[in-house]
Amino acid sequence: MKDFWVSSGHHLLDRDEAGRLLVTDSFLKAYFARPELLPPATACPAELRLHHELLMHHPRRPVAKQEIAALEDPDARENWEFMIAFRDHVLAAPSLEAAYLALARGSAENIPPLFMNQLAQVVLRNALDGQHDACVVRAAELFYRPQRVTSHEGAVLLADAETIERHEQNRHASPLLGMLGGPAVTELEILDENNPESYFARSDAFDMVLKLGSARSPARRGLATAMEIWIRHLVAVGVEIEPVERIEDEDWAWFVGLDAEATRIGNTLWAGDELDPEAGKRVIALFRLTFSDTGEVLPQVGARPVWLIMAMTPDRTIRMKPQNLVAGLPFRAPGTVN
Repeated sequence: MKDFWVSSGHHLLDRDEAGRLLVTDSFLKAYFARPELLPPATACPAELRLHHELLMHHPRRPVAKQEIAALEDPDARENWEFMIAFRDHVLAAPSLEAAYLALARGSAENIPPLFMNQLAQVVLRNALDGQHDACVVRAAELFYRPQRVTSHEGAVLLADAETIERHEQNRHASPLLGMLGGPAVTELEILDENNPESYFARSDAFDMVLKLGSARSPARRGLATAMEIWIRHLVAVGVEIEPVERIEDEDWAWFVGLDAEATRIGNTLWAGDELDPEAGKRVIALFRLTFSDTGEVLPQVGARPVWLIMAMTPDRTIRMKPQNLVAGLPFRAPGTVN
């Protein structure tokens, strides 16, 4: 079986009989050991004790508000308030899938995007377990890793935003490379039919480029498949998602923006307002979603398609919000964790 996204910590989790993820002490300890949660050497004694002596040994230990208030650095206090609230949320839920679903449906505004992305990664890793198609897995990185969009030689290329930023910084350090080379994305390997094993060998590096292509391209079909699996895993509802080149429907029944920019664009079109041509150019991908069982759908939608829109920001970045796929679809009744 091909492993991938080891950094998600999925191998540290238990699973119930239905395959849902159950939190373990090992997972929590690994979480507290993440670089973004490690206190610096200059942290106050109270923060060092909270992290090193208490939580790293007893990760489920209750943390009183007074303990966080005792931290000297206001940024550290805020970070630990968020972290403990997040930890307590996942511990109170019957599974990580249930914890994510609850956040997606109402309380995510109090959780930093980093935590939502990390939770999405490990839940998605569980949903994709056994997946052998590298295009599906690479496309699924959009769920939790912002992507930079580059148009090069007639192709639309998606590269991990953090990876591209590092390469651009290296170019600044070498002016000659910046002058002679093409876009930074050209320094990275593009995923195609000849190198899928290369992706699985280094999936945690997030350094392979996805060539978006047309509606029939493996990348778009891979993203559609990942979204189908995500919805089925989280809410036990079957859907079919098809990449399309355009929306051929003058009277939409429903749409879902897959990111904040796409939601803004969709709302403009839904209201019948004229769309700024520049905004229209930022639409990256369109999909048609249909439900396997129309009994799962609100009556006003029925068998009509739901349109999914993905767009990039003005700075050419895609920041997908996978929670929209479970919170924004027209379910007749709230779906439950599989």
